[in-house]
Amino acid sequence: MIVTTKELFKVAYGKFAVGAYNINNMEQTLGLFRGNVDSNAPFIIQISKGARAYADKRMLEAMIRAADEIFPEAIFAVHLDHGDLDSALDCIQSGFYSSVMIDASSEPLEENIRITKRVVDAAHARGISVEAELGQLGGVEEHVHVEEKNAHLTDPREAEIFVHESGCDSLAVAIGTSHGAYKFTGHQALHLDVAAEIQKRLPGFPLVMHGSSSVPQEEIARINAAGGNLKGAKGVDENEFAKAAPLGVTKVNIDTDGRLVWTRVHREFFRDFPDKFDLRDPGKIFMSEYAKFIAHKNEKLGSAGTLDLVRKALGK
Repeated sequence: MIVTTKELFKVAYGKFAVGAYNINNMEQTLGLFRGNVDSNAPFIIQISKGARAYADKRMLEAMIRAADEIFPEAIFAVHLDHGDLDSALDCIQSGFYSSVMIDASSEPLEENIRITKRVVDAAHARGISVEAELGQLGGVEEHVHVEEKNAHLTDPREAEIFVHESGCDSLAVAIGTSHGAYKFTGHQALHLDVAAEIQKRLPGFPLVMHGSSSVPQEEIARINAAGGNLKGAKGVDENEFAKAAPLGVTKVNIDTDGRLVWTRVHREFFRDFPDKFDLRDPGKIFMSEYAKFIAHKNEKLGSAGTLDLVRKALGK
């Protein structure tokens, strides 16, 4: 059942974070739904600009509609991840999305506000929520590429101004996470003090953490043992999620970890079965492993087991 992002945030705020997971193909879609149903959790499906180019937006939307019929007990929202002005407006016009993200974080504050407000005005006219971004995460994710030297944390004072002037419904904040598999060197924790200060200035307002994959070292080791060459990859401690949720972090984006699961499954499969060529054989394994991965993340986010609470709050 597709619901609005705003509805999910209202139920989750201060209690747990909703997992936001990117999809690109059928195997990810089915594994995602199975994992959330198995863990009894609401979720957000994210479609990126890159995914829309890879699979065609009509194919992705058709797969989501089909999965909604296959898993009628699922409760989820559909979100455009890291949209630019054109893709955000296109998704708003489609009427399929629960929310869109406009990422103008590379622009100066006033220009970011101007671009975001344009999207907000168009989205709100159709009952669609808008996520914006302030501050810049380092790292690489699809078309987003920010050198670490140019990354900077969100200024809580600017966040307050930005939200009031842009009218956005949620804000992606830079509090120490990073895009991609190569996030950190050494030990680095989230700047939860920044989230706490933003919450103080914007009480009850939903915050979003991007770049929150944990890059499990077991996955990295297994990928490398099966012929991969991922060196120095390190991510966010997933145990930090439980500390962030009470501070207003209501949505957590996880993409890279799912790609690592895909890579591990396929590398190990073709290493162990060099005579195989049927794409469905590793596909079946991946869907099962991805479902387990999703259920595990939901436990860390605190969203596992909350579906009845969500259903009751939404009157579904």
